[in-house]
Amino acid sequence: QVQLVESGGGLVQAGGSLRLSCAISGRTFSRHGLGWFRQAPGKEREFVATVAWGGLSTYYADSVKGRFTISRDNAKNTVYLQMDSLKPEDTAVYYCAATATPGSVTTMQYRYWGRGTQVTVSS
Repeated sequence: QVQLVESGGGLVQAGGSLRLSCAISGRTFSRHGLGWFRQAPGKEREFVATVAWGGLSTYYADSVKGRFTISRDNAKNTVYLQMDSLKPEDTAVYYCAATATPGSVTTMQYRYWGRGTQVTVSS
């Protein structure tokens, strides 16, 4: 059974940092793209960042570009999201996901999902 489990969320002040982790078990996703999405209350789930299987090709939403960094460790079957210079508008539940199509930016393209971790940024 495939499981993606996010961790590292919490409450942080604006300008602070958090590092999210997503541990994957049940299968190896070394050839899959891995991504992060987020969903704020009353809003649709939106793309944040994605990384291709090799870890060198990344893509970010404009809203987080320059502040967030996605990375992956295939040996540990884990994907990370380093979030710096956090803003109150970054408050959301953050989800990691896996796709057979690296570079994907829509929810429909991701087959496997975690349950999410809450990130709250206070002003």
